[in-house]
Amino acid sequence: MSSPIIQVNNLSKSYTISHEGQERYTALRDVIAQRTKKIFSFGKRSGPVNRSSSTEEFFALKDVSFNIRQGDRVGIIGRNGAGKSTLLKIISRITEPTTGTVKIKGRVASLLEVGTGFHPELTGRENIFLNGAILGMTRAEIKSQFDAIVDFAEIEKFLDTPVKRYSSGMYVRLAFAVAAHMEPEILVVDEVLAVGDAQFQKKCLGKMEDVSKNGGRTVLFVSHNMNMISKLCNTGILLQHGQIVIADNIYPVIDKYKNEKQDMKSRLSQEGSGGLPVYENEFFKINDFYLKDVEGDYLPSVVEARNLSEIEIYIEGEIKEKNEKICIGFDVFNEKDEQLFYTFQTDQPEAAWPKLEKGPFVLKATLPVTYFNEGKYFINLIAALHAERMLLTSNDEKTLSFELVGNRSESPYWQGKKHTVIAPVIKFIKL
Repeated sequence: MSSPIIQVNNLSKSYTISHEGQERYTALRDVIAQRTKKIFSFGKRSGPVNRSSSTEEFFALKDVSFNIRQGDRVGIIGRNGAGKSTLLKIISRITEPTTGTVKIKGRVASLLEVGTGFHPELTGRENIFLNGAILGMTRAEIKSQFDAIVDFAEIEKFLDTPVKRYSSGMYVRLAFAVAAHMEPEILVVDEVLAVGDAQFQKKCLGKMEDVSKNGGRTVLFVSHNMNMISKLCNTGILLQHGQIVIADNIYPVIDKYKNEKQDMKSRLSQEGSGGLPVYENEFFKINDFYLKDVEGDYLPSVVEARNLSEIEIYIEGEIKEKNEKICIGFDVFNEKDEQLFYTFQTDQPEAAWPKLEKGPFVLKATLPVTYFNEGKYFINLIAALHAERMLLTSNDEKTLSFELVGNRSESPYWQGKKHTVIAPVIKFIKL
């Protein structure tokens, strides 16, 4: 039997997280997804600010070991924050491990986020040659694959346009085509394919299967879509809290993942209404957290953006002990685990604060849909004592979610999803 093409031995990746008043995080996005504890200064600004600081060590991966053989198609799965993206970044040599080793035979082509390895000022044509050179290919080798890349990406009309003008879908098509056709021994693909349309996703799965079965190349694929994972992968690794739960043939791994998700849903439904755990401390109790549209109907999981002007967020609970420092709010993430923003009821001028007196309360916040790009979003419930300590975070469990589909703009020049984190529709007037 041939030796493994990837050997991972006792791999760990840790970050030292500093907690301090008004401090900003400097960790990777994977750690930022865990980071709500950073929010210690907000709302009321008068008076002395607590500047006490402390640090903690966060392990994105801990003592991970496995081998992957040539030609394997490996699905890496797990909930948000499990360590999947961190693992791929280490294998792709983007991030160094804290301890442990990764031994790799051959070239690695990675597609971890939209526009990976692209220079925005260069054209599609120029970026194809740039990416090939980064992978160590000669100009002649790149030229031999050039036409196949362009045909697969379906961007011939925009080949000499700077890629900064590409839509996210065009970015993904070109980036995947380059990575798959440059003949790497190992192809690494993260959730980025979720940006493409269903037809292109199917095309990519077919290409990954082809380069593995017929080309003998190894594929590492991260996705939350178990249907895609089961169609492509023959082996799998399930991560949880930075550690391997199971590494086996793909079907036992998927079954384990589904069973864990079901166990989590059952636990949440037993703990609180609407699938939300009942959270209670000496200051307050949270009973419910939900989304509605402006008509008062509960928001469905997938929403046609053109039919929705605002999203209403409701937080219901009870104040058990009045404290002027209690701040309750939420933060919003996109499907790439990028934190878009966080907000508390104390962010507005003090005179406008909803006063949280002892007894039941209902807080409502309104989000304009025109600020969101197309895609999926997750909302966490958060709470704290101003400038003192966090009281409630959702960590890697996104409590609420919704997905916006369809073109939100009436403009004939805006079609589909923009290649930006948010995509506000701003009103312009001629002066």
